[in-house]
Amino acid sequence: MSTDVHQNFFVVDPERSQLLSALWQHQLQDRHISREAIKRLAEKYQLSEIEIEGVVSFYHFFHLKPAGKHTIYLNKSITAELKGFERIRETFERETGARLGFTDPSGTFGLFATPCIGLSDHEPAALIDFYPFTNLNALKVKDIINKLKEGNSAAEICDIPQENIRYTPANNRTIFFAPYTRGEAIAKLATLKQDGVLEQLKRSELSGRGGAFFPTWKKWDTCRSYATSPKFIICNADEGEPGTFKDRVLLSNQPGSVIEGMIAAAYTVGASYGMIYLRGEYRWLAKKLEEEIEAFHAQGLLGKSIAGIEGFDFDIRLELGAGAYVCGEETALLESMEGKRGEPRTKWFYPVEKGYLQLPTVVNNVETFAAVSRILQLGADEYLKRGIPGSPGTKLISISGDCERPGIYEIEWGLTIAELLELCGAKDPYFIQVSGPSGEPISIKEKFRRISMLDLKDQKDIRCGGSFMIFNSERDIVHILMNFSEFFKHESCGVCTPCRAGNFIIQRKLERLQNGLADMNDLKELKSWGNLMKTTSRCGLGKTATNSIIQSLEKFDDYFTGRFAKTDNSIIRKFNHQLAVADYERYKP
Repeated sequence: MSTDVHQNFFVVDPERSQLLSALWQHQLQDRHISREAIKRLAEKYQLSEIEIEGVVSFYHFFHLKPAGKHTIYLNKSITAELKGFERIRETFERETGARLGFTDPSGTFGLFATPCIGLSDHEPAALIDFYPFTNLNALKVKDIINKLKEGNSAAEICDIPQENIRYTPANNRTIFFAPYTRGEAIAKLATLKQDGVLEQLKRSELSGRGGAFFPTWKKWDTCRSYATSPKFIICNADEGEPGTFKDRVLLSNQPGSVIEGMIAAAYTVGASYGMIYLRGEYRWLAKKLEEEIEAFHAQGLLGKSIAGIEGFDFDIRLELGAGAYVCGEETALLESMEGKRGEPRTKWFYPVEKGYLQLPTVVNNVETFAAVSRILQLGADEYLKRGIPGSPGTKLISISGDCERPGIYEIEWGLTIAELLELCGAKDPYFIQVSGPSGEPISIKEKFRRISMLDLKDQKDIRCGGSFMIFNSERDIVHILMNFSEFFKHESCGVCTPCRAGNFIIQRKLERLQNGLADMNDLKELKSWGNLMKTTSRCGLGKTATNSIIQSLEKFDDYFTGRFAKTDNSIIRKFNHQLAVADYERYKP
């Protein structure tokens, strides 16, 4: 981005909004955030050292202690675990001399686990110095570490993940992966005007693709109605739901369509500034996005009088997250962009009224903005020819797990689960997790349900935010749920008690179930805590953290009944053999 554009942004931004960028600079340069750096940043931004340290400690990719000359983040999502996480971890530990969670004695390598890095179609996978390494095995890990020891950089030897676009609708019915020419959607703006854009979106019935399914036109129209200025357009590219990687592929394959959707939003609501909040795990995509933004500038599609429209001035910059799942929640994202801990706000106001810097802000996700540009390009009438009544258009699905063809599937709404399982070559599907750990588990008995935007009480249809994780009949459901529970326990911001304490208690109950020590009272308490968290948690993380657990107990009743303790002896049931030998198993020679 040109220097003058960058400076213009910070005319409206308070200095604190630059804090995460400053922390990233220290982390990359010094491999940690030192006490001296915290002191200097506190003086610069007129904050206490404790407050700076509080921000640092919130994000997984910021370290208060040296994290190694080469920092390795090994993916520990459920798909990674089932594809050989433990074997890969052992190889990394042996080759680097670093135990998981620590650096090696020389400080050359730091080895850490992270929940999901958006590479579920390439497992086992890792980030090394924030560059991707995919489809790992013991020999490949050994080769990677040897090359790093020889002086090669991670950037020189990393893998560029394949896009794995496995399926698009036939007969030129694809929306997202149709041929793209930069500026086609923007060219429609001068003719349509603001009202025309809203009308196209309203007729298309486009709703947010981040999972909430709120009508896009209504969000934009509400933001437009506020006279306060300046206004902001934010693209939520913090795709953190385990098993989801559709935004990664869109940003890699069609970044221009996403940017054009943001420009259309800016024109419609009267915004002057736009930001793409890119998750830290996708830092390796930042250069590509910056180059695309520069290309838009070169064609007069960003900056002053865009596309010849007098008075339409709009620019975009990139903001990097630092590894916090909760920042996918829009108000937590806004807090993070303002240089704070990414803790969700209380919902007194929606972002369209008081968002970034308490000013009117449109927040949509990557897929939504890409869909907007395609709708403007094709026209609402053509868009409506895809899908089914009530769910027009197409949807991107990330598929991973026990199937022959993991990857991205662009489907028309209305496809059945059975049809999707056949397309991806699912192997003996038994337990299918839809929309990530916070979504809905389904059994093979539900394979004739349609995938749609509808939320029908008769459960004939199922909503999907973008992820299908497939598990065959040999997989342990309790192990899957424990992985999900560990993820939410780790990712909870800790502000509200139901989520902070509830995830911990849920984990303990699942451990008892896995060890054959649970009884009916434990299952009742699981359901009770799940309902409590759903009704009293502050944000969506806590409200949805137990969805999979509660619904699995109902849908796989026979499976769980078989996991009850086989004895009434309370002393035996209270003894946890796994916990008793955990330290020995972890540190044995």
